[in-house]
Amino acid sequence: MNTIDRRNWLRTVGLGGGFAVLGGLPALAETAIPRHISSSGPIKLSSNENPYGPSTRVREVIKNNFDNACRYPFEYLRGLVTMIAEKEGVSRDHVVVTGGSTEGLKACGLVFGLQEKEVVAADPTFQALLRYAENFGSKVHRVPLNETMHHDLEAMGAKINANTGLVFICNPNNPTGTLLDSTDLIDFCNTYEKDTVIFSDEAYYDFIMEPDYPSMITLVKEGKNVVVSKTFSKVYGLAGLRIGYLIARPDIATRLKNAIMAMSNVLAIEAAKEALRDDEFYTYSLLQNTKSKKLIYNTLEELSLPYIKSHTNFIFFRSGRSIHELIPAMRDEGVLIGRPFPPKLDWARISTGTLEETELFYLIGR
Repeated sequence: MNTIDRRNWLRTVGLGGGFAVLGGLPALAETAIPRHISSSGPIKLSSNENPYGPSTRVREVIKNNFDNACRYPFEYLRGLVTMIAEKEGVSRDHVVVTGGSTEGLKACGLVFGLQEKEVVAADPTFQALLRYAENFGSKVHRVPLNETMHHDLEAMGAKINANTGLVFICNPNNPTGTLLDSTDLIDFCNTYEKDTVIFSDEAYYDFIMEPDYPSMITLVKEGKNVVVSKTFSKVYGLAGLRIGYLIARPDIATRLKNAIMAMSNVLAIEAAKEALRDDEFYTYSLLQNTKSKKLIYNTLEELSLPYIKSHTNFIFFRSGRSIHELIPAMRDEGVLIGRPFPPKLDWARISTGTLEETELFYLIGR
């Protein structure tokens, strides 16, 4: 079952129906999903990780490949590139495997931000590409989000000029969890891709429940100046192994490959292959994330705290309190939440954890 089919199925059957139809998933929760909730120290709801991963199948593959850890990864990488190409419907020369999607973002910042080039992005958004580009002398135009906390595409377009090397779009956006209207996003890309490269960060794409919501890989397939990043860190639960990928037109992909420095490793590559095969864990993770988000929504509503409906595995809410005060206060209560996201300093980001972890946030809120 491909990604869009999975998301459409989840949308159709609903949360409760999903468990009923899948039947085996409650058993999976006890056998295939390792539980490792710490009995001491604060609960980590701060980094948008999947607390259920890696799956049991992936862990077994990692253990079985320790004997190959003495080998360079190139031979193993070919198989993963083939699997990714088949998953995304592109040829192998469109695929760039990276040490986490963050390396891909930084490579783009390096390639398209040099020689006094400019970068256009929303504010706030994920900063890795932007800060890396600035480190190498690029000017970054940070365009404030609009009143609904979405990218202001019109204002971003107005910042594009002859010196613009890259436009960065994080969709769904981190930290707000907002999702752009797909027609507006495609129109924006088609309008400006002739003038600059457009980077679509789709780290949270798997969590989108909008039926048939397109990846901007559709534009890559049309030969547009668009780069898309994906990651195994989120729904697949492999954040600590550092593996992700970019999809780009072959000539752009070649430039990006030359900027990759960390690459990945045999264990991460083999883990990623198995993660792509493990449909049960993928579906289970999405269902649990939906339940956890609902519990957070309930908590925030009981506290009368405004929040943004999220298309990710985190929620952005207005605490009405300085984030610099809220972070240590929550830590004292045993919960870690997201870092500051200026200029929204009276807002906070909280990730979904296991249901047991999220329930602690609920109890604190009450």
